[in-house]
Amino acid sequence: MRRLGLALIVMALGSVAGAAERGSVTGLPLPRYVSLKASEANVRRGPSLTHRIDWVYKRRAMPLRITAEFGHWRRVEDRDGAGGWVHYTLLSGVRTVIVERDLLDIHARPDPGAMVVARLEAGVIARLSKCGVEWCALSAGGYDGWAEKSALWGVDAQEVVE
Repeated sequence: MRRLGLALIVMALGSVAGAAERGSVTGLPLPRYVSLKASEANVRRGPSLTHRIDWVYKRRAMPLRITAEFGHWRRVEDRDGAGGWVHYTLLSGVRTVIVERDLLDIHARPDPGAMVVARLEAGVIARLSKCGVEWCALSAGGYDGWAEKSALWGVDAQEVVE
């Protein structure tokens, strides 16, 4: 009896450690990144219209990380770790990132020696098209190029986007 209990614990721990968490509503991975579809979105204390609005996001295309799902609601957090519940219709699967490093060089190729095509200020929101291990392809302000992933918020360090 004791071995069976230990075996069940080991199996449970193994399955949690090896598998990514999935949203109970969508079945998509948690956490995951999305962007704000609307130019304004109420951020609520809980997952319903009856919950108090804590603040309003006012930056269209802002990247957010979904950490939980409940019905038509998604719990999100921004780059500062602040969060709350937002209705799913206000979110988009289009990937964006926020530049974290001031005057970030955008290169023609994913190579630090490649030509710099633009420099982005900290806080700029850029559209993400793909990421490798160290570099991400971005577009912002009419410029397309590659930036170091470590200077961006809205993509995980080990994440590859195709």
